[in-house]
Amino acid sequence: MDLEIDETTRGTRQFTCPCCSTPNERTWAFVDRDGVRHAVYFASCYHHQGVHETWIDVVLGTWASPDCDDHVTFGCRVGPVADSPHPAATLVRGGAVAPDEPIFGRKLDRGEASVHSLIGEFWALVDLVLERDHLVREHVYGPSGGSTR
Repeated sequence: MDLEIDETTRGTRQFTCPCCSTPNERTWAFVDRDGVRHAVYFASCYHHQGVHETWIDVVLGTWASPDCDDHVTFGCRVGPVADSPHPAATLVRGGAVAPDEPIFGRKLDRGEASVHSLIGEFWALVDLVLERDHLVREHVYGPSGGSTR
């Protein structure tokens, strides 16, 4: 499976966190698989109490028509975890802060996501975002970009 971020669709914006009033950044783009539109991701990079964490939502589904009936949204948090010097990704409710719009389809909670048939594709997309999205990579791993492995 050849995944590629479509850089022509990339967007970014700054926003203020509603819980701690810190400035943060969000980035998003479509992802193609083998040259066909496959997903869209939204990555929000926070500085909660000085902790660098990124919340990533990935919407998988068919994009050739305006029908969103087969769309599903997965979510994860990437950041510090207990007993590890390295950041880790953990499943969370997909699209938890996203509006209830058709593009998000069915927003999966952690339990649903963990057993969903597309969970492997979701993690492959998260890896792609961590490796290829400069804003996310630098936020999670620092200015040197670190390594996801």
